[in-house]
This record gives sequence, structure tokens and C-alpha cells, in this order.
Amino acid sequence: MKSFVIPEIYKSNIIGKIKEIRRTKDKLKKDFTPTVLDFGSVKFLIARHFGFCYGVENAVEIAYKTIGENPDKRIFLLSEMIHNPDVNADLLSQGVKFLMDTKGNQIIDWKELKSDDAVIVPAFGTTLEIQEKLLSIGIDSYKYDTTCPFVEKVWNRAGQIGERGYSIVVHGKPNHEETRATFSHSKQNAPTVVVNDLKEAQQLAKYITRELPKEQFYKDFAGQYSEGFDPDKDLQRIGVVNQTTMLASDTQGIADFLKKVIIEHQNAQPAEVEKYFANTRDTLCYATNDNQEATYALLENKADFAVVVGGYNSSNTSHLVELCEEKLPTFFIQSHQSILDKNLIKRYDLHKKQENITDFIPEKEQITIMLTCGASCPDAIMEAVLLKILSFFNTTKEIEELIETL
Repeated sequence: MKSFVIPEIYKSNIIGKIKEIRRTKDKLKKDFTPTVLDFGSVKFLIARHFGFCYGVENAVEIAYKTIGENPDKRIFLLSEMIHNPDVNADLLSQGVKFLMDTKGNQIIDWKELKSDDAVIVPAFGTTLEIQEKLLSIGIDSYKYDTTCPFVEKVWNRAGQIGERGYSIVVHGKPNHEETRATFSHSKQNAPTVVVNDLKEAQQLAKYITRELPKEQFYKDFAGQYSEGFDPDKDLQRIGVVNQTTMLASDTQGIADFLKKVIIEHQNAQPAEVEKYFANTRDTLCYATNDNQEATYALLENKADFAVVVGGYNSSNTSHLVELCEEKLPTFFIQSHQSILDKNLIKRYDLHKKQENITDFIPEKEQITIMLTCGASCPDAIMEAVLLKILSFFNTTKEIEELIETL
């Protein structure tokens, strides 16, 4: 796989060594067991896969290369390049400005842009409407495009099955940049509707079976369907694609459910399944899958609690938090700065969408901690979290010594 030029501030000697050892011993990436660092008074179970993925490394390299090669140009990002506050803060410190926030609200008016400005497209991609807007200003949106190749794969797949007469169901968060981009590209070739979760998929199924009148569809899915979408006609042949950072198991669950509903409604024979439902399993992102599978393997072990590091608006990170929360107490934090001391931590509550200061490490003879992070979290931040927690304990082993035994 291609290697990228990543700024030193995002690298970690400790985490880098751990990853390289695991990579060397498990070249086919079939061993999802966690890395164990046992210091006696505290033991860390570190997920097999975590941190910068291919798409994020690609985006980081292009963004910093753009800055380095254009010292005399104004440089803009359409919105956050990736969902990590440290990375975005560093880009801002180097003079880059955001044109929009993550929900698509304008921060800088299009009228302020000039044709010789550099505009970076984030890893999530962008909509065709925004591409056309930039082109009207004289800006080529493909010149500094960091769109993840796996996001583009979803667009291509949606286009292919759309051309074959299927409508597209996008499993994603309707307001997420990637889902907005995928929706924009998909609707060019096929009627498209977005479902946020299984509950919405179950509601959509009622229009496949015509249990509900189509007039109600436009209320239930307001803002989530393409212009001219007719549920009576456009839900007879479908394919499901996804926002790449969603839980793979959730996407597959939605696809399996809708497939069952449409096959039963059409009374289709096994040989006729593809006539009504397109096979789109290949749109699931490998990195998202690997990180989620590594988290499942992590959770097969016993621990006192889990720490998940990443941006609070990071979709893939939030799904790792959800997995961990099902099994044990979980602390969702942005960085080592969220750890106030051994007893207190500033954690993010996914459900209430707010930070809270809560108790942290319990008083025990030995503590076992699960540690992982999202695909947009730099190794340097993971190292800082690991070392800060480690500083609260009296240990007789050095971390380099333990790494050598892996």
C-alpha cells in the first residue's frame, strides 16, 4: 500500500513501533487480538487497528503539500478536512480558512473567492452543486481534491447500479458531509433516498409494501429524497450503499432487511433476487471494517473501562464508542487534555451531546484499560493519552522494554 508524507507532529515513536510490529507479524491482517502492555499496576489492551486510515493520510498529505507549494495563494478548505480538532486547528494556524461549517452553513461568502485561490476539497468529498459553484468562479475543484478513494468507490457503485435501473438507498447521517456528497452524486443517475438507521429503513419498507400512502413518504423523509422521487415506482428495485464511516453491521442489517421486504413483496424466486435488489457489499470501507472488527476483538477481553479518542463529530469514532458502551464503562475524549487527573476526566456524552466531568480511574490494585481511537486521530494523540494515564501509576517496567517483547 502507498506510503504518505505525514507531518512529524502527527507521528508517534511508541505507537508507530507498535503498529509496525503488528504489521510485520500479521501481514494479512487476520489477527484482530489487541496488543497487551502490562505494567503491573496498569495493563493496556490496545486495539489491533486504529488511527489514520488510507483516506485520512491521503487527505493530510495533499493538504500540507498544497500549503507548502502555494505560499503566495489564499488557501481555503470547503469545511473540516477530517473530523479531528487538532488537525483542523493546525491547518487554521497556517492560514487556511474554512468556507463552510460541517453542516454546510456558509462561513465565507462565495463572492469573496477569486479564481486564483486554492480550495481544498475535504476527505468526505463534496457535492456536484458545490463543484459547479467553484467552477463558475474559475476554480477547479479537482486540483486540490482530498476525497477518500473509498468514498469515490461508493459514488461509482451507486452510479453503476443507477444506470441499471435501480434506485439508491443511502445509509448515512443525512447532515454529514459525506452523505450529502454521496446523495448529490447518486441522484444524478438514480432516484435516491437517505435512511439514517434501521428504524428509518423499517419506515421506508412500509412504502415498498405500500402499507402507507406515498403522500406520507414526503413528510417522513423530508430533505432526504431526490427531486421527483416516487415511492410507488422508485422503491420496486433498489440497491443500498453507505456513508463509509457507519457501522458495517448496521449497513448490512439494513440491506438484509430491505432485501427481505422487497423480495417478499415481489414474491420473487431465488433466481430473481438480483432483478429487484442490487448486490453492493463491496461499498463497505476496509478501514472502517478493520477498526470495528478490532474493537469487537478488544471487547472479548475483560477490562475496567475503555478509552476512545477522537473528534466528537467523528462518525467512525462515535460508532466505536457505541460498541464499547455496550460492554463496559467508556470514556470518549478528544485528547490527553481531557484527562484532568487520575480521578477526573472530561468525557463526551454521545447521547446528550455534551461534555461532562466525571470520575475516572477507580482505586484498585491493578487496572486494565482498553484503548482505541478513530480513523482521523493522529498517533501522537494516542501516545499522549497512553503516557498521561501511565503517569498516574508506579511501574517497574519501561514502555520501550514492553514493546520489545511484543
